[in-house]
Amino acid sequence: MELKEGYIKDFISGSIVRATPEEVEAVQVFSRILVEDYGYPKAWIQTHPQWRVRVRPSDTRKQYPIDIAVFSDKEHTEDNIEIIVECKKKNRKDGEAQLQNYLRFSKARIGVWFNGVERLFLLKYEHNGKINFDEIPNIPRCGERVEDIGEFRRKDLRAATNLKSVFSAIRNYLAANAVGITRDEVLAQQIINLIFCKIYDERFTKKDDIVTFRAGTNEKNKDVRKRILSLFRDVKSQYDDVIGSRDAITLDERSLAYVVGELQLYSLQESSRDAVGDAFEVFIGPSLKGSQGQFFTPRNAVKMVVDMIGPTPDQKIIDPACGSGGFLVEALRHVWANIQESGMELGWPEHEIEAEKQKVAIKNFRGIDKDSFLSQVAKAYMAILGDGRGGVFCENSLESPSNWRSSTRNNVQLNEFDVVITNPPFGKKLAIDSEDILRRYDLGHKWSYESDSDSFSKQGLQDKQPPQILFVERCLDLLKDGGKLGIVLLESIFGMPKYRYVVDYIQQRTKILSIVTMPEDLFQPYTHAKCCIVLCEKVSEPVSESYPIFMADVKWCGHDSRGNPTEKRDTSGKKVLLDDIPKVAPLFHKSSGKK
Repeated sequence: MELKEGYIKDFISGSIVRATPEEVEAVQVFSRILVEDYGYPKAWIQTHPQWRVRVRPSDTRKQYPIDIAVFSDKEHTEDNIEIIVECKKKNRKDGEAQLQNYLRFSKARIGVWFNGVERLFLLKYEHNGKINFDEIPNIPRCGERVEDIGEFRRKDLRAATNLKSVFSAIRNYLAANAVGITRDEVLAQQIINLIFCKIYDERFTKKDDIVTFRAGTNEKNKDVRKRILSLFRDVKSQYDDVIGSRDAITLDERSLAYVVGELQLYSLQESSRDAVGDAFEVFIGPSLKGSQGQFFTPRNAVKMVVDMIGPTPDQKIIDPACGSGGFLVEALRHVWANIQESGMELGWPEHEIEAEKQKVAIKNFRGIDKDSFLSQVAKAYMAILGDGRGGVFCENSLESPSNWRSSTRNNVQLNEFDVVITNPPFGKKLAIDSEDILRRYDLGHKWSYESDSDSFSKQGLQDKQPPQILFVERCLDLLKDGGKLGIVLLESIFGMPKYRYVVDYIQQRTKILSIVTMPEDLFQPYTHAKCCIVLCEKVSEPVSESYPIFMADVKWCGHDSRGNPTEKRDTSGKKVLLDDIPKVAPLFHKSSGKK
């Protein structure tokens, strides 16, 4: 059936309903969660037409419409209603008050308030003839009792289908309610710690044993916190390369119990890597503000670079300004897809394919960042997806390798990598003025153009230099001959006469394969910087003959200057995203004769 503009198909009933923000962002999302994560059959759920409850005890008309009603079986009667879900766009306090009113005049014991970004779980009970409400950590899955919440055995945990919604709810709750924590970076650190507690618990709990990472209905918050802190002590021993000895879980008791309650029924290890990665990005994204040029490179641009280079499982890959690990993670996904496809063609069992993926991640992937928080995020991201965290180091990539720690020197050497992919830091206020660093680089010096020879000659030391310029040279030093570099650079480097010597330097050491100019909105809403993405191949001698260079000018990047999606309607009236970036890699390979 062709849908009219402004309408959608209801997930539960199949009816055509108005595509209001409440319907799209809350009702449909939580309906899927009830079916896919909690296991309730669609036949036990009612959305459209809406189930109604009484406004007051004497009311016989039942005027209050319920967004989602869950019953104990396929018979939808007042006696077997179990859960009421309210999806109005209210704040937490007003949402809770309205949910309580619905529960008072219904026989349902459990209520959920979900507005698309936050959620609340309530349990109704009677005491001395009065109706009371308790906040509970979650709702029971189909077939479970309220008392069973938190009593999960390892084998009971299930892969999540919508972790992004769960992590978004957690982040919004903590931002509004966590006591003593206001900075996004601190919140991100706390969620990293708890994710590792969850992963550790899943790995080291026998399938028939009750998990430690849990919060029960009748459990005091202080008891949940005590158990998680004990678990965290074991985690710090297991993941000492990611979590330092001084790291601590500092969330207050209520906030900690909330996070545990939201995550406890899921298995992060069994959930798809992309689902966990997307959820993780939801949480850490706000903590990366770009104050030191640390801009979160949009996933579509990262994927474009990786797809254009096409790294293979036998290649060594590094990002010397890895930030939170976006380029490494996308390259890891690309290489793992190759291993999966090859392994299936060769008839390998799944455990051998997974073992090969892990081996390649450990052996071939490296990342460096001078920011300790970002390098820790990158380690955590790699570990959450599988492995490779041991290849991420906190160092200044622009320093002499002799000044790096021995663990870094043992894993990262110059002239040894097949692929370098990176978005080095840039910004008007960023500059390297250390003479010790500048003198180590050709691009740390001034260059003079000699018209008679149409070439540049190196002169004295610069007073200062943007780090992005020095990173061009460091990236090429890391590559072996024939290796490929994919780098995000300011477009001004290729347009301003004062940077002509930089372009000449690139031409002397590489064969430029592609230059893709990106829209000004790419890094919005953080910076207006106009960037391009350069792909080149390192050569031992300058290329003397002329050769073609793939050029592309991307108009749409999927979001506007405020970070909101850019959309239009196609001929059928369906909304489609305006994003030209995914088109670039196929065109690049077509122009070079590759599939």
